[in-house]
Amino acid sequence: MPKKITFIGAGSLGFTRSLVRDILTFPALADATLSLMDIDPERLEFAQTAVQRIVAAGNYPAKVEATLDRRQALDGADAVLCTILAAPVQVWRHDIEIPKKYGVDINVGDTRGPAGVFRALRTIPVMVSICRDMEELCPDAIFLNYTNPMAMLCRAIQGETKIRSTGLCHSVQGTAMMLANWIGAPYEEITYLCAGINHQAFYLNFKWNGQDAYPLLRQAIEKPEIYNEEIVRNEMFKHLGYYVTESSGHNSEYVAWFRKRPDLIERYCTHGTGWNPGEYAYIVKHYLAREDHWREETKAWLDKDEPIDLKRGHEYAASIINAICGDGTTFEFNGNVRNFGLIDNLPWGCCVEVPIYADRRGFNPIHVGPLPPQCAALVNISANNEEMAVQAALTGDARLVFHSICYDPLTSAVLSLEEIRTMVQEMFAVNRDYLPQFKSVDF
Repeated sequence: MPKKITFIGAGSLGFTRSLVRDILTFPALADATLSLMDIDPERLEFAQTAVQRIVAAGNYPAKVEATLDRRQALDGADAVLCTILAAPVQVWRHDIEIPKKYGVDINVGDTRGPAGVFRALRTIPVMVSICRDMEELCPDAIFLNYTNPMAMLCRAIQGETKIRSTGLCHSVQGTAMMLANWIGAPYEEITYLCAGINHQAFYLNFKWNGQDAYPLLRQAIEKPEIYNEEIVRNEMFKHLGYYVTESSGHNSEYVAWFRKRPDLIERYCTHGTGWNPGEYAYIVKHYLAREDHWREETKAWLDKDEPIDLKRGHEYAASIINAICGDGTTFEFNGNVRNFGLIDNLPWGCCVEVPIYADRRGFNPIHVGPLPPQCAALVNISANNEEMAVQAALTGDARLVFHSICYDPLTSAVLSLEEIRTMVQEMFAVNRDYLPQFKSVDF
């Protein structure tokens, strides 16, 4: 029987196009019903047109449907993919600009710290409500989340609902490909064990044909052209001994070492040859510009004459759906699940990113053991801060929001407790319309 695969937030056109392309490459899923849902009718129409174009290009027997009704899209689904943004992009700029006014220089702000926490507060209630609908309409379906802040959202839905779920990020495989390239190794000859939390997981081992490749990587980052490509992460590797996932732009704001003074931003975060982590409000400039031009970019994609590339990409989602709902081929990936005996020296029940096997039984995470102590010390701070923020979103306790941000490494390196309190109250004020669960923000 054909499977129903639902996209919540289908107006995230880049994700929707690439995920549909990947899903349809599996014969067991080629006749699926692709149910697209978004709250923006114009984006939804574009998404439907794009997906139908992919189906036609591959001559697939898939069926495409589109709806503004979330419950209709979820009804009877076998797999649900989520790529939502819970509030307008314009609200996001306050997450960046208010901390900047107080001296906390954030440039991405979608994962943790003051900006990530407020993004989580806005998004967690929506995510939980989606999974509540799933409990009623498709209780056996799997839920694959691509929305940030990944760890906090997954922790909330896995703690509050019974839906089988995990969160997916491309930073693990993307970084592994980058490191393989740096040492001149074919990616298919690389193996690794990577664990921690989303955007702050470490390669506990990294091997080329079964041999430790870290010595080669240490040599590689001595080359200026490689060092400058990821200055922040390469500094962390030099001093901590293990390579961290996700870009220097993200990692520069998760720690206290690189963004607390202008001279450090200039030294470590401004002159890299990769994506520029020193650029203030990168996310504001990039995403607001994309918001202004998405119609033109989408029309250009739809109007181009060259054939659509139907080759499967490197995202995990399609292979996971195939393993659980398709032909049953076991697939290993790094995903986000709660820490019930998976990483020994991180908080019990927090959301961790670990290797998982997907098969007919669902998600089967592996026991990793302890992180190296110098990595665990850093990750524990983030994991505990995320736990406080999740509980705040679920209970409406504003003081937990304050406490979570109090211990953020970058924020605490720059501000006093009273300054943090004032900053958090100002952030609550501009988010008032999007945080109905907080009846009081006095703390």
